Amino acid sequence: MTDAEIMRAVLIEGAIGGAVLSLLAFLLSRFVRDVFGRTLLATVLFAAAGAYFGFAVVARPPALWGLAELLQVVAFGTLGLYGWRGNAKWLALGWALHPFWDFVVHYVGPGRAFAPWTYAIACITFDWVVAAYILIYYRGASRLTPSRER
Repeated sequence: MTDAEIMRAVLIEGAIGGAVLSLLAFLLSRFVRDVFGRTLLATVLFAAAGAYFGFAVVARPPALWGLAELLQVVAFGTLGLYGWRGNAKWLALGWALHPFWDFVVHYVGPGRAFAPWTYAIACITFDWVVAAYILIYYRGASRLTPSRER
């Protein structure tokens, strides 16, 4: 396979993964309790950001780089927590912004030295599918309840 074919496949796999996560979150929110769906979304956002910190720990880059990775975990984790119990748009913001970290830092930038490029590329479509789901499902909602206008 060429790099272009691999990239296309990885983008599709990322979108499918994002759709699966969105479906699971929808089912939990709709048939159990909304907080369970949000818990899943916030936890996976934290894990997606934490993966880069894990890649950095294994690769042992300079300490300043490890600190930057840790700070991005804290930043995305904070957005996840705000969206978990507050306005869901914070969750959507975290999911929508995370691909910029993926692409700029770990595909184009120096993070490519230790993070698999396929992970960074798959995260782009994965994250944006999840962000789109959150914006659609919680449109107009300001607290824990989804919009009634569906």
